[in-house]
Amino acid sequence: MGNPYLGKNYGLYGHFNWYFWKRRLRLGIGQGIAMAGNPYDAEDNYQNTAYGSRFMSTTFLKFNLIQENIYRGIGFRLGTGIIHYSNANFKAPNNSTNTLYFSAGVSYQSQEGVILTRHNHGDWPSQYYSEPITVNAVFRTGLNEADVIGLGQYPFYVFSFFADKRINYKSTIQLGVDFFFSDFLIHLIRYRQSAFPGDGIEPGLDYRRIGVFLGHEFRFRKTAFVSQLGRYFYWPYEFENRLYNRLGLKRYFGKEHFFAAVTLKAHWAKAEAVEFGIGYRL
Repeated sequence: MGNPYLGKNYGLYGHFNWYFWKRRLRLGIGQGIAMAGNPYDAEDNYQNTAYGSRFMSTTFLKFNLIQENIYRGIGFRLGTGIIHYSNANFKAPNNSTNTLYFSAGVSYQSQEGVILTRHNHGDWPSQYYSEPITVNAVFRTGLNEADVIGLGQYPFYVFSFFADKRINYKSTIQLGVDFFFSDFLIHLIRYRQSAFPGDGIEPGLDYRRIGVFLGHEFRFRKTAFVSQLGRYFYWPYEFENRLYNRLGLKRYFGKEHFFAAVTLKAHWAKAEAVEFGIGYRL
């Protein structure tokens, strides 16, 4: 990372690429796990408030301009991207890092003239495909910690119910409700009542939250990329803000009634938790 307190990170990714402009422009998204070589330590490395744990999640977004076979199989590539490291509040501290990078390079194809060509397969039938409105139920859980170092890691439980409508092969829209039971908020509320009595936090304040969300699934056969935007309508303790978002991957099994998902729940760019979920689609 070019910083003695942050040290070196090692990541392993799964990624997906989209091509545009006759394959000259490539958009890539990757998600994986990373190991921090020099994470936070209260005695030996208290300066590293970015990585509170040795194992983290990592995400990259990259853009590349590609031109193949300019001269005798030689081409060039120019690119830029962002690499993000965070443990999603699994353990404090977790200020995370974002690295903006630029890249340039050359490529060579050993068989000159053997260049991938675009094949047209006629009309894509996606626009003619749809499914009726379907009801879903999901249970999500995991561990997380408040931003106060040493407050402790606690489990959370999320119960979600939503209706979805698959409008074509690639897209499904969703509308639903979330019920949040985050135990770390119980301890955060008690801590603030004791440490900051001037904040006026009332005794017995409810830690639970309820939100409504609008979502979308981008389907690749039985795999889907999930994006949701929600708003709390029951929010007694004002943690972060009323708006929240959820991004992640989902995998259907069998006849697509059962599914599993790994998602990141955040308030804009401020992560709250990595959620591991199982669900049923009627």
